[in-house]
Amino acid sequence: MQRRTLIQSSAVLLSAGLLGGLPALAQDFPPKKPVTMVVGFAAGGAADAAARLIAKKLSENIGQSVVVENKGGAGGNIAHGQVANAATDGSVILFGSVGPLTIAPHLMKLTYDPFKDLAPLSGGVNFPNVLVVHKGAGVKNLQEFVALAKKSPGKVDYASTGAGSASHLAGELFNQRAGVEMVHVPYKGGAPALQDLLGERVTSYFAAPPTALPHVQAGKLIPLATTGLTRPAYMPDIPTVAEAGYPGFEALNWYAFVAPSKTPTAILDRWNVEIVKALNDEGVKKALNDHGLTPQPTTRQELAAFMKKEYEQWGRVVKERKLSAN
Repeated sequence: MQRRTLIQSSAVLLSAGLLGGLPALAQDFPPKKPVTMVVGFAAGGAADAAARLIAKKLSENIGQSVVVENKGGAGGNIAHGQVANAATDGSVILFGSVGPLTIAPHLMKLTYDPFKDLAPLSGGVNFPNVLVVHKGAGVKNLQEFVALAKKSPGKVDYASTGAGSASHLAGELFNQRAGVEMVHVPYKGGAPALQDLLGERVTSYFAAPPTALPHVQAGKLIPLATTGLTRPAYMPDIPTVAEAGYPGFEALNWYAFVAPSKTPTAILDRWNVEIVKALNDEGVKKALNDHGLTPQPTTRQELAAFMKKEYEQWGRVVKERKLSAN
């Protein structure tokens, strides 16, 4: 009788997460308060569009509100630093991007270490950039654009979503490969960069397709080339930079989910399950594809390996171009 009572008492303690200091992780997810999904760029850009689509499905699946919070500035680094020091109960996740996670560490002193302070959850989406110019630039293809840049060194500029962002490094890689010296003009996100391009206050922009495509279709912007190795389905008539004379050129933009590294492993693993489930949802996949975005669900380990590879690749470009955050 005493032995049976002891076993029953132990079972109760285990279920409560009290025996041996075991956390009651089954009760810790979903978080008991609304989840904040931080995006490091202004509302209206590609990151914001993707985050809101995914957040809606996550909210439906886990039965808890998932609210997107836009925190632009410093190419996304402010948001990444904020999340690195955020609550570790699973209530804060970050829709992180290639720039702050793998490029910015080579360019500037950060308040966070993306490989120590942020834990990978899953890949999110990827897409090539598209080099677009305003109609007043007077060019209609990549060859004419390069000729213009070579004719007027230091006068042709290009917008980016911030120092160390994917659009910044796409421009620098193009400078390197094409032998030109375009001037970098950083913004706080895709929407303000696009606004100045439409207003002809900047010449060009390696833009995300979701923000640029409507203006291309309306005839307000001229697409010159895309930055992937193959043409995206939504721009079949636009050559890649590689096809237009620079073989092997590739500069993909990507976003991935990370969380504060001190978040318990069981919660990180559960977030992976939920994010992968959301990204594999047929409705989410179609909505993302309609925005020119390719879902990229991964394991946590696959994302960690991918980030390391990107970190090394862009580090070489930063070194060869002798880039700084200024």
